[in-house]
Amino acid sequence: MALIKRVPANLGLDFIGKRAFFLVFSALLLAVSVGSVALQGLNFGVDFRGGILMEVQTKGPADIANLRDRISGLGIDGATIQAFGEPDDVLINLPSQGETAAETQPLIETIRAALSDVAQEYRRVEFVGPKVGDELREAGALATVLALLGIAAYIWFRFEWHFAAAALIALVHDVIATIGFFSVTQIEFNLATLAAVLTIAGYSINDTVVIFDRIREDLRKYKKMALPQLLNTALNHTLTRTVLTSGTTLLALVSLYVFGGEVIRGFTAGLIWGVLIGTFSSVGIAVPLLIYFGLRRTDMASTEEEAARP
Repeated sequence: MALIKRVPANLGLDFIGKRAFFLVFSALLLAVSVGSVALQGLNFGVDFRGGILMEVQTKGPADIANLRDRISGLGIDGATIQAFGEPDDVLINLPSQGETAAETQPLIETIRAALSDVAQEYRRVEFVGPKVGDELREAGALATVLALLGIAAYIWFRFEWHFAAAALIALVHDVIATIGFFSVTQIEFNLATLAAVLTIAGYSINDTVVIFDRIREDLRKYKKMALPQLLNTALNHTLTRTVLTSGTTLLALVSLYVFGGEVIRGFTAGLIWGVLIGTFSSVGIAVPLLIYFGLRRTDMASTEEEAARP
């Protein structure tokens, strides 16, 4: 606590002067994200593509090559087998063989029989039909769009349109960059990682609102200060809070990533990336865009007059 108190309230950093660099970096990041999604797509989990997922604990360290030979010997096309967590854990992904769980049960029993001498335990067996997977993809995309629009509507109601537009662009940037992260790394994209994307949107807008509140307060306080200087002042005054909040959140997320196990590793990896990119977008995108959108004190004054009318 004593160390935090020694940090100056205003570090005097020129964020607005570096806005061109921030925006170019964001444009490159978005280009890489969109290009990766277009070229190699996302590694959809069983939630979205449909199929059978089997997590198997083997008797001793897993021999992936031997397991692949056993599965391919059954004449199953499109099956993937990968190490998962501990050396004796493997994850088997099988394409859907029917619309219902009953139709896929014979295939599951065939797999069990083929692995009977090497499998110690089947920790989970999940099935999602292809139709359900398509519906989940559509519902997930719709949920993301509605969440972004709802957040933008809230910002528009609470602030002026300049703030709402800047916040929405920053949020879309965070979502695209996070989806691009999953595409580049090919981490499995499932319902849990979609929840991470929506969580990142909420985290990012919270940080942005804190900075916007300070900007609006300073617009009333400093009547003659130039807008770039005022934005820099607001950013510097909230910088300590931003760094401490993001830092403590990252400490928890890194701990979960290291010790939480393979099941939530993709979720926490997405959140770690999202916290970093969300903090950057609040400082390097949302605030500089206010200059390009022509924010003026007269806009603030007209809004306050309308609010004061009976």
